Amino acid sequence: MPVTEYLERNARLYPDEVALVELNPEEKDTRRITWKEYGLVEPDRFRPYRREITWSVFNEKANRVANMLIGRGIRKGDKVAILMYNCLEWLPIYFGVLKSGAIAVPFNFRYDAEEILYCVELAEVDIILFGSEFIGRMEINAERLSKGRLLIYVGDNCPSFAESYHELVADCSSQAPGVELTEDDFGAIYFSSGTTGFPKAILHKHQSLTQAAEMEQKHHGTGREDTFLCIPPLYHTGAKFHWMGSLVAGSRAVLLKGARPETILSAVSQEHCTIVWLLVPWAQDILDAMDRGDIRKEDYQLDQWRLMHIGAQPVPPSLIRRWKEYFPNHDYDTNYGLSESTGPGCVHLGMENIHKVGAIGVPGYRWECKIVDEAGRDVARGDVGELCVKGPGVMTCYYNNPEATAEVLKDGWLFTGDMAMQDEDGFIFLVDRKKDVIVSGGENIYPVQIEDFLRKFDRVKDVAVIGLPDRRLGEKTAAIVEIKDGFTCTREEIEEFCMGLPRYKRPREIIFAEIPRNATGKIEKPKLRKIYGADNLVAKENQS
Repeated sequence: MPVTEYLERNARLYPDEVALVELNPEEKDTRRITWKEYGLVEPDRFRPYRREITWSVFNEKANRVANMLIGRGIRKGDKVAILMYNCLEWLPIYFGVLKSGAIAVPFNFRYDAEEILYCVELAEVDIILFGSEFIGRMEINAERLSKGRLLIYVGDNCPSFAESYHELVADCSSQAPGVELTEDDFGAIYFSSGTTGFPKAILHKHQSLTQAAEMEQKHHGTGREDTFLCIPPLYHTGAKFHWMGSLVAGSRAVLLKGARPETILSAVSQEHCTIVWLLVPWAQDILDAMDRGDIRKEDYQLDQWRLMHIGAQPVPPSLIRRWKEYFPNHDYDTNYGLSESTGPGCVHLGMENIHKVGAIGVPGYRWECKIVDEAGRDVARGDVGELCVKGPGVMTCYYNNPEATAEVLKDGWLFTGDMAMQDEDGFIFLVDRKKDVIVSGGENIYPVQIEDFLRKFDRVKDVAVIGLPDRRLGEKTAAIVEIKDGFTCTREEIEEFCMGLPRYKRPREIIFAEIPRNATGKIEKPKLRKIYGADNLVAKENQS
């Protein structure tokens, strides 16, 4: 069944119960409401920004979006992009797109203007809904973006090149649009990239979305009494499909803006959250703050918090050991996945298997796994090969890219590009990645993009970018730079040049050295990783 049926069911069964809360503890709420209504002791006390909607309102908003899109000519199979920060409108818009029969296309909010244009054209997007933070990036290519497309602005003070979302949906019906959906209809396109950094459009059917939702609820036992704290961006498959466990359970979720340790713990305390999904840096920051005495558990209401789980990057076992020292009663899970498998969970540790922390785990709910050699043959346990997964969440294809699809989809198996081994108990451990993608703080960073940028510096002869182990981020970006003969260059000059890159792409380490290349001219990155100690972080932890 399509995942939208869960929303309609919740609206029928729990119409007046809170579905979503938007919380920004660091922003003052300036809406007109008396301090007594809010329950504050003093009228001039700081009141954090907080909004909420019930399941019935959530469903009605989604219906309005669907009817608005249909009224503007959207039909089954058309594509609607969403370029917004997390907010209370995000998920109703996403479900409205699905209810209209269109394909939802979430955009990474880190995309610059050219990346936005590239992905719009790659996915053949028909409508773009975007938030106030993206006006500048949209305006750069507004003329090209608007050709044959509708640009819809979600916010106040609509720019001249777009139409106002609030005006468009105001008069639309809140009744279901009546579009018949099945699990075989196409539901979403997500973006991924290979080692070159050029995005590929990953097409999923509704079956994938429903599988991800039901699997999340199954893996973590999400029940009606739970409250899920969602911090990562909703364009990410991880955040959205972890939240969908709450959708299946009909339980409450909190969209939190901010990831400082005190922000997270305050939200858990005030909103009585029971399940929290963290990235490695956020968990590390919480533990470090506790070690320093900057925050104390005793200052928060945390007894109801039952599960902390992590995904999006390798998890050092030492981190979880430290976590259990502070939170001995917490369940823990590691989630592995990729956008081609509808995000996290095709492999997961399992809350009952914390003794195996360091492994990514075992096949998830309704999934199969195998590890194969270069010829596609199963390897023996203990041997290293490529991890392959198979299940109802595997993508349909890379949209309009049959060659790339054929490289990774073979007889229903998705070849992940990750090298792994399976121990004698059947638990899977990642060993290395075929791809050179650097995973830093849960975000993919593509070395070729940074290398191409640095080669524009007139004193740079050659450059290679690799990931180095980092206690907080998992990996940090390091640029090995070879300077042209007869020239000199300082670290500060390289850093100044890199100001032309987005912040998250700027190298955190600059190393001046010769770049080794093999006989065919390819950079020998394995050699660089060995020289500079960039061995797999989890492998190091397992040996400790």
